[in-house]
Amino acid sequence: MFKSRLFSVWFCLALLAWIALFTTFDSVAFLGSHWYYPAVMVLGAFVAGLTPQGGGAVAFPALNVFLHVDRILARDFSLMIQSVGMTSASIFILTRDETVLRDYKPLVTFVPVCAAGFLLGMLTLQSIPVYLIQALFLSLTATFVVAYYLHEHRGDQRRLVTGSRLDTGYLWITLFLGGMITSLFGTGADILLYTLLITHFRMQEKSATYVSIVLQAAMSLIGFGYRAFVDHGLSRYQIDTWLCAYPVVLFMAPLGAYVLSRIHVNWMLIAIIALNVLQLLYFNIHAPSLGKTVASAMFCAAFAGIFYLLLRHMSARTRARRLGS
Repeated sequence: MFKSRLFSVWFCLALLAWIALFTTFDSVAFLGSHWYYPAVMVLGAFVAGLTPQGGGAVAFPALNVFLHVDRILARDFSLMIQSVGMTSASIFILTRDETVLRDYKPLVTFVPVCAAGFLLGMLTLQSIPVYLIQALFLSLTATFVVAYYLHEHRGDQRRLVTGSRLDTGYLWITLFLGGMITSLFGTGADILLYTLLITHFRMQEKSATYVSIVLQAAMSLIGFGYRAFVDHGLSRYQIDTWLCAYPVVLFMAPLGAYVLSRIHVNWMLIAIIALNVLQLLYFNIHAPSLGKTVASAMFCAAFAGIFYLLLRHMSARTRARRLGS
């Protein structure tokens, strides 16, 4: 994992920065009483590097749904911690010997579009009831991975190839919506982009995952910066909890990216399915209510229909291409 000199330099500098920040602002006593933040991110950061889902896919439900941390705090923590972990994973990805940097050139336009959606989401979506936000997030992640795993077709393109203005439109709409979703959960742009890349654009899972990770790293940095310098909404408590988990994600996220480069993609998919389905079940079983059940059922049904149509479209295009050749 440390074969890249650039990644090694980044890792050492980031670790030294954490030591300086922790000794200045945090304490061992605070870390001891808030141990669950770094504990959650052992798995969360690994997921962030191994899968197309950000560390927030674990951090947000673990803190907000399981530990009953305020939704805003859970979202901000997801953004803050991904700004370290997914940036670390992105640097690892972009500095590998086998990486072709031009494959990531589309991100130059992806990030501004996604950031515009994030800004609109921050200004318009924050008053949505919390249980609806929780149900939306858990239904989206669980439904997608199940639908995709059960589907027989896989993408075969190593890099993104757009053939028309319609393709660009699909990308921009998806990225804009992904930014809005990120404003609610601290993650989400990555899974929406990944969905489009492997269906409409038929990209290989690993290639699509790497692009999604780099996008979410950029969005996490933007979100962190927005909350700190535009909203001025980050408290000392949030900074302290971020510093508690910082060194965990610094190492675990690139470790996940390294493992992804070495394993069969089906193992990645099985791990995501187990994680997301269990989270959705817990959400509905713990403190059950009619509103939670109805919202989860409606969102799952809607997303199942959307993903079914997307994957069927992918299958039709694949068959047509094979017949044409």
